[in-house]
Amino acid sequence: MNELPHSREIEMLSSTISSLNLPPRTQLSSSNPPFFPQRYNLAPFHNMTSSPFSGGFINLRVNSPTAIGSKRDSVNSGFYTLMEYMGKDGAADDLVLLFGHLEYASKKIAALVASPFNSSLSKNIVGTETSSSDRDKPKPLDLVSNEIILSSLRNSGKVAVMASEEDEGPVWITDDGPFVVVMDPLDGSRNIDASIPTGTIFGIYRRLMEIDHLPVEEKALLNCLQSGAKLVAAAYVLYSSATILCTSFGSGTHAFTLEHTTGDFLLTHPNISIPPRGQIYSVNDARYFDWPEGLRQYIDTIRQGKGKHPKKYSARYICSLVADFHRTLLYGGVAMNPRDHLRLVYEANPLSFLAEKAGGRGSDGKNRILSIQPVKLHQRLPLFLGSPDDIEELQSYGDVQQKVNPGYDV
Repeated sequence: MNELPHSREIEMLSSTISSLNLPPRTQLSSSNPPFFPQRYNLAPFHNMTSSPFSGGFINLRVNSPTAIGSKRDSVNSGFYTLMEYMGKDGAADDLVLLFGHLEYASKKIAALVASPFNSSLSKNIVGTETSSSDRDKPKPLDLVSNEIILSSLRNSGKVAVMASEEDEGPVWITDDGPFVVVMDPLDGSRNIDASIPTGTIFGIYRRLMEIDHLPVEEKALLNCLQSGAKLVAAAYVLYSSATILCTSFGSGTHAFTLEHTTGDFLLTHPNISIPPRGQIYSVNDARYFDWPEGLRQYIDTIRQGKGKHPKKYSARYICSLVADFHRTLLYGGVAMNPRDHLRLVYEANPLSFLAEKAGGRGSDGKNRILSIQPVKLHQRLPLFLGSPDDIEELQSYGDVQQKVNPGYDV
């Protein structure tokens, strides 16, 4: 478990979050400190002369979490909001409340990503080293997004423990929270300077009450190492030309698009059904000569139109996991990273859960992702997501997991 920072670090973080214009009830103080490692120095960020969210830079209403049972805004007539749909779908009140706080955090991150000031973070935040070879070096926006979400999870009162790709270990929040949240707060953040889509990924489990008697460090880790088959909900948020929150509470996969006028996520893609087979593959072709023979044969076959589908496949690769998966979910095909690179806990499990609820599949090239038992918090593995027929055909080639990993700079 990570220790809480001292008062000076708390003051630094409070200044940073204040510049994001969070409402008063979410301000941080010494009496309710967030987890934030002392190695991060965020203090210079509050020297920005104005908040990117306080003026006319972004026309976005970031409302407080919506009350359960609130009436539909007349502006959104004909569309269900996320909160309304969850109530209609019979989701438990605790889960609805948690999602209210998660969508609030997502709107703050959407505004941050779109802000012309986010490049200032790279110049002002220092000390982003990582001591673990299992983790990538965090980017400044990763850290701020991480804190925005953690603040919302604390305020929800519904989360016992959170684990994030940006933290070495899990963060224990409250003893009686019914849920466990695992997340990648800002996937693809290296693409932001080029205005390429990014995303947030969530997985939600029930707290394992049978291990409540264990020491905090032990029960925190075990709660976060549940297999993907035990997920009760998952979601990703795509920050692109539109901000889209795609989620499943266990029955179907549904996408909600942020309506900037009202600040509501509106149901625009109910009951997404991934096509049984697509005509698009998504992978970094530059690694072709490092691939195993089976994967090269599969790609060569489908792009020549000689596979089980008679048409030639096209390549579409954004190098942003959420964006590549979102396209695959809508159009079919397969999105993949064949080397041990993506995280089982934060990325593979939540996205495989969403794929399966939409009729698709998630695989490591041999096994169903949701059946794999995590043994480490930052465990990596190959990931293949997409249409069931495409995944089945790919796996039939046998050797599709890349073992050669020379260490790529980009």
